Amino acid sequence: MRFTKMHGLGNDYIYVYGEVPDDVGELSRKLSDRHFGVGADGMIYICRSDCADFMMRIFNADGSEATMCGNGIRCVGKYLYEKGYTDRTELRIETLSGVRQLTLVRSGSGIKSVSVDMGRAKVSNDLLLRLPDTAIRCTPVSVGNPHAVIFVKDADLVPLADLGPQVEKYPAFEGGMNAEFAQILSDRSMRMRVWERGSGITKACGTGACASAAAAVEKGLCEAGVPISVILDGGTLEITVEMDGHVVMNGPAETVYEGETV
Repeated sequence: MRFTKMHGLGNDYIYVYGEVPDDVGELSRKLSDRHFGVGADGMIYICRSDCADFMMRIFNADGSEATMCGNGIRCVGKYLYEKGYTDRTELRIETLSGVRQLTLVRSGSGIKSVSVDMGRAKVSNDLLLRLPDTAIRCTPVSVGNPHAVIFVKDADLVPLADLGPQVEKYPAFEGGMNAEFAQILSDRSMRMRVWERGSGITKACGTGACASAAAAVEKGLCEAGVPISVILDGGTLEITVEMDGHVVMNGPAETVYEGETV
């Protein structure tokens, strides 16, 4: 099987063009292992779509299927253009959470960044999570997949490996949650760290950055209609949240290497 290792701000996946195999869960667990496999946050398959230009399906490192991945979909756009599957810079990509519109930004013969129309974020009322050793107030947000945004004074001091899985598997969240710990720096910037459902601690989460920015705008902590810099462990994304909750994400996509596995 030929594959391409790619990442968006360190949020890395194994990309394959073709039909999804029956044993994809087992395959994703095996290849995502960072000691005995390729090493990744999961696998992304790119295949044909009946309602868009292409379809992407996302499988986490634990073998479960995700509905949407912001960093992953930017890499899908780069992959399709640079491998010659399309010569257009405007693409519609089908995901399990709906069709997303991509705008590819060229540099020479390649793609340096991708802007994604993420649709409208749905910000819900705050919830108080009563964990074994503490209580945390979170803001649930949906951007095609579920997020629990927790605003903190210092994101770098959060015990992510301890709190992340507790928030992910909190009984009130059927199917689990992605957990974002966000620190407001100004009305146009924030620092965010993430525990991703099915993958654990990752360098970045595109949908998580969108969810955090949407929650911040809803609460009046950040400004609507202008780019908000979301600083992640792997780099910075620019997220714009309109007054009606519509979200646009802009960020880089990088190829690491090509490989083959048997």
